[in-house]
Amino acid sequence: MIRIAICDDEVKVGAELEEMVGKILAPMKVKYEVDVLFAPEELERQMRQGVVYDLLFLDIEYLTSSKNGIELAKLIRDVYLNNRVSIVFISRESKYALELFQVQPLDFLVKPLDEGKVGNVLRKYVELSGIWKKEFSYKKGRNVYKVQVQDIVYVESVGRKVFLHLVNQEEVEFYGSIGEVYEQLKAYDFLHIHASYVVNYDHIASLTFDRVKLAQGGADLPISRHRQDEVRSVYQAIFERRML
Repeated sequence: MIRIAICDDEVKVGAELEEMVGKILAPMKVKYEVDVLFAPEELERQMRQGVVYDLLFLDIEYLTSSKNGIELAKLIRDVYLNNRVSIVFISRESKYALELFQVQPLDFLVKPLDEGKVGNVLRKYVELSGIWKKEFSYKKGRNVYKVQVQDIVYVESVGRKVFLHLVNQEEVEFYGSIGEVYEQLKAYDFLHIHASYVVNYDHIASLTFDRVKLAQGGADLPISRHRQDEVRSVYQAIFERRML
């Protein structure tokens, strides 16, 4: 089940986008629910009340509100520390690329909305969601265990031991090499930032030249000096691929 919110103060746009979502997802046999909201404050109220969305379509400019979609997205990322929800911005302007980079959107659509482009976004979201069904396997003794890739916030190496730090605050410990772990995880947008750390792109709250701050748990990790250019390059490549 995909829980979707459309937040746009143009009633016609909201209705058209809701109809497009249904026409695209129904043949894909994807279960979904859509809430159509008309102001950032309405969406913020829903989230404060505990409503969890998987995918947001956010207009950028609202005539009826002093808050815009980018400010709302920053609130979701920086205050609610929600890096799991996918955000798609919609606007009549195409001038916001630099600002959008800060909140890691899934995509950007220009009005009037094109059903083909909306379909590309939805298919990309469904495909990326499928990635999160992947499992990471590790051994403890003679036993093999599995953990969902989406639940790994970051990986830490201490001596001969590897620790998986999970979204529920638990740690999974086993003997192994962080290099071998990274080889399994890099296809799912993990970054090898340090000899001791591998981090999940989708849990990064902020990235500077030499530090990574994670949204889940707030861990602040160093980037090795010799990895700084590579990390920024990989991070940018992931961002650009998801914006296609």
